[in-house]
Amino acid sequence: MQTAALPDLKTQLIELINTAVANALPDATHVSVDLERPKQASHGDYACNIALQAAKALRKNPREVAAELLKALPASPIIAKAEIAGAGFINFFLSPAAKQHVLKEIFAAGKNYGRVNVGQGEKVLLEFVSSNPTGPLHVAHGRAAAFGASLANVLDAAGYQVHREYYVNDAGRQMDILTVSTWLRYLALFNVPFTYPGKCYQGDYVQTMAEEIKAAHGDRFVNNEGPFAGAPNLEEDPEGYLDVLIANTKKILGDKYSQIHGHALNVQVDDMRQDLLEFGVHYDCWFSEQSLYDNGLLQHALAELGTRGYTYRKDGALWFKSSEFGDEKDRVLQRENGLYTYFAPDIAYHLNKFERGFDRLIDLWGPDHHGYIPRVRASVEALGRDPSRFLVIISQLVKLYRDGELVKLSTRAGNYVTLRDLRSEVGNDAARFFYVLRKSDQHLDFDLDLAKSKTNDNPVYYIQYAHARICRVHEQWGGNADQLTTVDISPLTNSYEMELMQALIDYPQVIASAARDYAPHTIAYYLKDLAAHLHSYYNAEQFLVEDEQLKLARLALITATRQVISNGLALLGVSSPEKM
Repeated sequence: MQTAALPDLKTQLIELINTAVANALPDATHVSVDLERPKQASHGDYACNIALQAAKALRKNPREVAAELLKALPASPIIAKAEIAGAGFINFFLSPAAKQHVLKEIFAAGKNYGRVNVGQGEKVLLEFVSSNPTGPLHVAHGRAAAFGASLANVLDAAGYQVHREYYVNDAGRQMDILTVSTWLRYLALFNVPFTYPGKCYQGDYVQTMAEEIKAAHGDRFVNNEGPFAGAPNLEEDPEGYLDVLIANTKKILGDKYSQIHGHALNVQVDDMRQDLLEFGVHYDCWFSEQSLYDNGLLQHALAELGTRGYTYRKDGALWFKSSEFGDEKDRVLQRENGLYTYFAPDIAYHLNKFERGFDRLIDLWGPDHHGYIPRVRASVEALGRDPSRFLVIISQLVKLYRDGELVKLSTRAGNYVTLRDLRSEVGNDAARFFYVLRKSDQHLDFDLDLAKSKTNDNPVYYIQYAHARICRVHEQWGGNADQLTTVDISPLTNSYEMELMQALIDYPQVIASAARDYAPHTIAYYLKDLAAHLHSYYNAEQFLVEDEQLKLARLALITATRQVISNGLALLGVSSPEKM
């Protein structure tokens, strides 16, 4: 796929400055040239602190060094002027012709405008959401979904080969608890007397699955043996209570246990898959934890650790020497009773990711997994893989507010707010955009009323309205947009036009930075700023003027802006409506 330079004007300007340094300050050629976008347009299009850096090395006055650099700066059609500011900064103002050229780039690239090649084809496996299949996705999962999908799109636009993966915990203890919960609800349908444990899953979806099993199998799974026999006091030892309940259920049901387990698993995975698809989140692979056992991948990983000398036996259990790699203590991989800990398959899963040929692994985890990072990184290093190629991004919790009041949430009790509920209330576009308005490691306050409002205070509405406004101008004009790709754009010279074109020029760099920093929220910020430029231009100038040349030039500019707004919104999984 075609990629844009990163970006042309900025690269050219850096080359010109490097030439000036080589000619005027040969002893300072080791100093790197960094360009920043000033916050105020009066300070130019780019600001450079090269004179201040070189002055330290040369022990000279920064403003004098800046003057020498400007004197040695080669003449170029892309520079309108350059001036010294403050203690020795150099502000560069691009020529109108240089800025106007961006319209041709946008028309030529279309949907591909902004794509860069920071990643250079590096293969990245991005694993995100990976919620236990024990109930509907809730609003915190929605944040991970929106962030992960947007990050994948940004990395793809930056030249990485991105593989999107969901790790299905279909072999874990939580699935056993869900299976037992479903069976107990099923027994209740046949009036088997017992008190339903508070530590089991409480949601209505458990009752629904029980009713489905009864409809399909009748009383096939009814058994009057006591599943609670030998269980400790629930209040004193809740986890031990569940362990006994699970063990008893497996013994009572025998081969029938897997049927209930399979039904619950399939129902929940299908529900999550559909929920995510409706949210615009797609995966290349749904990876089964159980497959690690079935295909020998778990045994392969533990054998590899053993061969490398990083496992040992103690008190009948198998341990990993994770403390040798920065973890706070060694970790158990297999208990004395032969059961594997949840850490063991995670080691196998990450080894398998590397063995599938991925150059970089990115995991998106919830805040409760922060302390888990050192031990997984330790296993990566112990298996002979580069731990710098393994990255964990934390997705913090979400708080919902309605009418200024916090919406209280709970989890296993079954009265949490689901992702589907949120999407139904505010819509996919608002949900996707609001979820990425903050860095993933920051807590997110989600204002439901703002997300539904049709005002300029709602950022997604504000951006989409800019796109719709441009479409409305096209409708009023009634011409063929294809002719705009070759019009004379030299009349675009006023301040609104210059600022808008500079914003369009910035877009590829924004994508590059967002990819390098794993920060799709910067795309959202950029789009808000771009929409602000468009609205200011719209309010200040007429587009459909009598001067044909000026009219077509302005139409070309807003059409290019429409393309970039659409491109940016697509990265965030948000639509670009033509009417609002």
